[in-house]
Amino acid sequence: MILNSVKSLCRRSFSTSRLLGVQQMTVRDALNSALDEEMERDERVFLMGEEVAMYDGAYKVSRGLWKKYGDKRVIDTPITEMGFAGIAVGSAMAGLHPVCEFMTFNFAMQAIDQIINSAAKTYYMSAGKVNVPIVFRGPNGAASGVAAQHSQCFGAWYAHCPGLKVISPYSSEDHKGLLKAAIRDPDPVVFLENEILYGAQYSMSDQALEKDFVLPIGKAKVEKAGTHVTLVSHSRGVELCLEAAKQLSSVGVEAEVINLRSLRPLDEETIIKSIAKTNHLVTVEQGWPSCGVGAEICARIAESEALFHLDAPVCRVVGVDVPMPYTKSLEVLALPQPSNIVEAVNTVLAVK
Repeated sequence: MILNSVKSLCRRSFSTSRLLGVQQMTVRDALNSALDEEMERDERVFLMGEEVAMYDGAYKVSRGLWKKYGDKRVIDTPITEMGFAGIAVGSAMAGLHPVCEFMTFNFAMQAIDQIINSAAKTYYMSAGKVNVPIVFRGPNGAASGVAAQHSQCFGAWYAHCPGLKVISPYSSEDHKGLLKAAIRDPDPVVFLENEILYGAQYSMSDQALEKDFVLPIGKAKVEKAGTHVTLVSHSRGVELCLEAAKQLSSVGVEAEVINLRSLRPLDEETIIKSIAKTNHLVTVEQGWPSCGVGAEICARIAESEALFHLDAPVCRVVGVDVPMPYTKSLEVLALPQPSNIVEAVNTVLAVK
């Protein structure tokens, strides 16, 4: 079941194309480029995980890296997440810069003790004497047709934990610039990609194609300016917000779309600045509602002066509070759709 999904994704070609004069790159290629550039820049950087070497990665993100850098820098591991995550954490404590790939973050639950108790807490418990420069990366959130055990968002889980930085990028430029930043960071970074986005193409600025391009961790991006309502999301949710904003624009409602990029640290300043302009807020995520990313944003707004800018209560658009169904028709109903976002916007704008 999951293998069929992987094979389908991998049939999509690697491509960097130029459409209407704008450089385009898939998310998969952007990640590959970031890994290649950082491994070339710093010999301490290495990649390890299941099938990352000879098979070029389950999603072909590491394509060509094993042939270029060899067995010591691109390492295939057994199917034992706790084991190879522990090796990666130990190597980071010793001064290397490992990139630890999970075939899906659902499998990272096997290694969560290493991620939280070993990687995230060591700098604090060593009184600042031991850094753990490690990146845990792989697909997160809802995939397609892989059912409950392979299709959930761990953004809120990891964002809850001190000692970690948590990145959840959207576009190709996000993935490249933020993965490079994560690899260079002296602390543990959880880098949450999305399986559905790997084959998607997005425009890349000329700057983003350069080897020294790095984006700051903890800084959100306004993907679309607007004046009537603020839509805040991350990862694939940004795509849904942009589609909803397009529909709303056709009826005279201009939504501002904020791409969080980073869940920890969270860019409150950009959100608050937008709310001061639009006076309305809708948060969007594929994760569950209880203790989610949207819930955290609501709490921070309620605790700040931004609360007084709101003309209506905040509305959260989230995944349905159930394990992911396998049946396609139910899967669609379990995940937020652009129509749900449009309905939420209409609700908050109607409140007097």
